[in-house]
Order: sequence, then structure tokens, then C-alpha cells
Amino acid sequence: MQVAFLWIFLLALALSVPVVFGLIGATGLVMVLDLGGDFDARDLNSIVSQIWSGMSSVPLMALPMFILAGELMNTGGITRRLVAFSQTLIGHLRGGLAHVNILSSVLFAGLSGSAVADTSALGSMLVPEMERQGYTRRFAAAITAASSVIGPIIPPSGIMIIYAFIMGVSPAALFAGGIVPGLMIGAGLMGVTWLYARRYDFPVANRRATLREVGQAGRHTIWALLTPVILLGGILSGLFTPTEAAGIAAAYALVVAVFVLREIRLAELGAVFTRAAVASGVILLLIGAAKAFGWVADQVGAAQMLADLMLGLTQNRLLLLIVLNILLLIVGMFLDAGPAILILGPILSEVYVDQLGVDPVHFAIVMCVNVTVGLATPPMGLVLFAASSISGERVETIARALLPFLAVEIAVIFVITLWPAPVLFLPRIMGLL
Repeated sequence: MQVAFLWIFLLALALSVPVVFGLIGATGLVMVLDLGGDFDARDLNSIVSQIWSGMSSVPLMALPMFILAGELMNTGGITRRLVAFSQTLIGHLRGGLAHVNILSSVLFAGLSGSAVADTSALGSMLVPEMERQGYTRRFAAAITAASSVIGPIIPPSGIMIIYAFIMGVSPAALFAGGIVPGLMIGAGLMGVTWLYARRYDFPVANRRATLREVGQAGRHTIWALLTPVILLGGILSGLFTPTEAAGIAAAYALVVAVFVLREIRLAELGAVFTRAAVASGVILLLIGAAKAFGWVADQVGAAQMLADLMLGLTQNRLLLLIVLNILLLIVGMFLDAGPAILILGPILSEVYVDQLGVDPVHFAIVMCVNVTVGLATPPMGLVLFAASSISGERVETIARALLPFLAVEIAVIFVITLWPAPVLFLPRIMGLL
């Protein structure tokens, strides 16, 4: 009976039940099975109370604000300006437009924090242009999907806010810890692109830009580039909390998009706010359901049971860290990043943080990067479906073209898992650890 809730949840996923209903259903059914005829309104109230407490936390107010800021920036023409700026910097390289795709994802990560938003916004612009310049459509879709996973790794990151809330870890430390791994993935993807460019003689996107042209493109993009500077500078310096930073980001994006760049008319704001509200509602309900699910897991001792099982297999710290990566990569093939963190975070933390003594920030970043890369991992990676929708290529076709880039991302995961320095370097020098 201890793990009945898990089997019920997995069965719900296999039957294509939405994750949030699978979580709530598994939580309720296991209590009915466990309590039998003693299940009454008070037990139902306990489930509802857990769901509500999961959604009503003050730190989680940052999520809808960051989502709104991303919607405003995306609708406000910021994506186009970021791509233009990236082209002036590296468009002259062999395979320049593929490199531009990656650099744009790095810059866009500081605005949206969403891999799917990155794929949709950049892919709709760059995939047709790359195809026009001679790239195959499947390669263009694959590089877009591969680079978009940088979005939730380089702050601000929605999944890191979720993890910080669930596990009680400093969100500022997580934000700082994600910067270097995100840049490592970007550099690795550019390395693979460089090899492809030499082998297949990829085209040069445009001539080398002059300093004047770089300055002009930078001036047009400065409002977007200032966003992560303001947010991260304020959070990491302690000037304001992540929740306050999210509110500032939303207000800043509103002013820039409507009054400075004038890309959004006042009449269009209703649609922008509606999209942000729907996306926020879905995420918050999922968090509430996962909180109730985790509460049941705690009640039945599932975390300790898993800890005993894993530590019974081996006491070798290195092997257990490798097992962690393999487990999370498999989970990422079937489960979205948010639910994976909400469900597995508290359980796996029992093994690696409490039992093995892994640094909480190091473990958090390893887990967040793993489940984020899972967004581009077949068969269920969300960005694969987004890239397929934009490009018209089949998911399996994109997945095959994606494999070399995915190999680089997995290699980075193992590097930061076995060598904590890239993750902990910035948090330590900033005094966050």
C-alpha cells in the first residue's frame, strides 16, 4: 500500500490523463484505499487544504509575474531585436544563422525563462530564414529545440522558483548557480554547430558588421538587455526579493512594450494578460496538486523507502550521482520539468542531500538542468512538439537531427554533477552560500 499512489499516478499517465488530474486522483484514491470506510469529509478537507497551501504561498507570486513579463516582451517585438543584435555579433561566422539561433536563446533566456516560449518565438522567425539560406528544415528545427532548453537554466527561471519553494532553498543562490551551466550548454552547442559548419559548408548569414552597426543594433535592443541586468542585479545584491523582482519585471516590460517601443497597443493588453493568467493558473494548480501528492508520499514514508533502496544498492557516492542522472533523464522523456521537480524533488533530496550530504544548491541545479534537457528528449519532450508544430517536420525526424546536440547537453549534465565548481562558483563569490 506504501507505493499504491505512485502506481495509480503512473497508470493515469499511461491513460493520457492530464498530469494535474493524475496527481489529485492518485492522492484521493490512495487515501480511500488506505482508510477504507473511515474516509470522510475531514480527509477530503486535508487534500483540499494541501492543494490550497501549495498554491497560496507568497514566493509563488513570482511565477505569474515572470510569465506576464515574458508575454509582454515576446509580444512587444523584443525577439526580433534580439535576433538582429545576435546577427551583428556572430552572423559573419560560417554557419552564422545557426550560431545566431543559439546566442538568441541565451539572450532570450534572461527574459522568458521558458523553453517552449523560446522555441515558439525564435523558431517562428529563424527556422524559415535558415531554410531559405540552405539549411535543412529538420536541422533548423533541431538546433532551435536544442538551444531552447537554455531558457529555464539561465535565470530568471520558473522551475527554479518552484524548486526553491518546494525545498526551501534560496532562489537567489539557484539563479546564480544556473548561469555557468547555461553558458556551458550554449558554448557546447556552438561547438557542435562549428563542426557541422566545417563539414557541410554551412552558409555565412551576413558580412561582418561594423562597430557602428553593432552599436545601432545594441541600442535597439538595450531595453531588452537591461531586463536581466536589473533583475539579477537586484536579486543577487539583495536589493529586492525574487517575488519583488518579478513584479518589477512585469511593470518594466509593460512600460517598455507599450510606451517606449510602442509595439503593443492598449487594446491588445487584454489578450496578453489573458494568456499570462491561463498559463499561471495551470502552473499553480499543478503545484497545488503536487503538494498534496508529496504530502501523501511523506505520510506513507515513500522518501525513506527510496533512500533505503538506493543506499542498499551501493554506498558509492559517485555511482549514486550517475544513477541520479540516468533516472532523471528517463523521467524527462515522459514527464514535464515542473511536475518532475514537484514530485521527485522532495523524494530524491532525502537520498542525496540528507543521506549523502550533497550541497542543496548543487543538487537543485543538477536536477533542474536534467529535467530541462528532458524537454528536448524524445518521446515526450514538449519543445520537440513545439519545434514540430513550427517547422512542419515530424517529431521523430527532429529527434534524430537533435542527437548530437543532446549528447553535448548530457555531457554538460555529467560534468556539473561530478564537478560541483561550475555550479557553486558564482553563489560562493556572491556570498549566497
